[in-house]
Amino acid sequence: MGRVGKAVIMARGLGTRMRQSDESAALNEGQNAAADSGVKAMIPIGAGRPFLDYVLSALADAGCGRACLVIGPEHGNVRDYFSVQSPPRRIRVEFAVQEKPLGTADAVSAARQFAGDDQFLLLNSDNYYPAHALEALAGLDGAGVALFDRDRMVLDSNIPEDRIRKFSVAEIGQDGSLRRIHEKPSDEILLAMGAPLWINMNCWLFSPVIFEACSRIDLSERGELELTAAVQYATDILGERFAAVQFRDAVLDLSSRADIAPVVDRLCKINPEP
Repeated sequence: MGRVGKAVIMARGLGTRMRQSDESAALNEGQNAAADSGVKAMIPIGAGRPFLDYVLSALADAGCGRACLVIGPEHGNVRDYFSVQSPPRRIRVEFAVQEKPLGTADAVSAARQFAGDDQFLLLNSDNYYPAHALEALAGLDGAGVALFDRDRMVLDSNIPEDRIRKFSVAEIGQDGSLRRIHEKPSDEILLAMGAPLWINMNCWLFSPVIFEACSRIDLSERGELELTAAVQYATDILGERFAAVQFRDAVLDLSSRADIAPVVDRLCKINPEP
């Protein structure tokens, strides 16, 4: 196969944590307004450029030429910005609407028409991934997941250690493929897995098989269609193999108001060119 040229970005989240007030977070007017709306991807980072410009720029650096933003029907400001106000030059932005926030697997399903029969990258709109990690995934011949060393994330990311400790971790088989993702793993599971521990940050390369898996799973205890459940179904029932590609790099996270200043500091020297 050739290099993957499509990416799907999940931008439909409710931003519940971001909307929570935080008097310790020194934000400007534009950042406060975006945080109040819960649309994390549109928070201004540098020179008024939204965080999503940086995400799209990294995708373009990785050789991706088309991106589909999965948004809600109420997110007209996102559509207007990337279609009218500031359309990217290096990557073509398209849209898919997830009518209700029914979970990450439902968000993936919303992009089925965009993906067609092609492989595609899948990532969060509130994470900034290293471009070389995206490029490595895009160069695989089959499905895969980017995993990040937990110790390096603690040292190098903007995410507080206590939050990182709660992230899901991946179990990798001897053949280098993903066996299982453990959500909120217990201390017993972590001890049994040993070091290093590899974090799942929702950075995937999918084939169309994922759409069948997303259509087959049931609602989770949280009442959502979870992407990790779809991945497990694809692995166990449909025979899909996910190469576990490991990185010792930081991923930036924009989940709460307290994350904004550290992310701005990390990205201030980057001039995004999506």
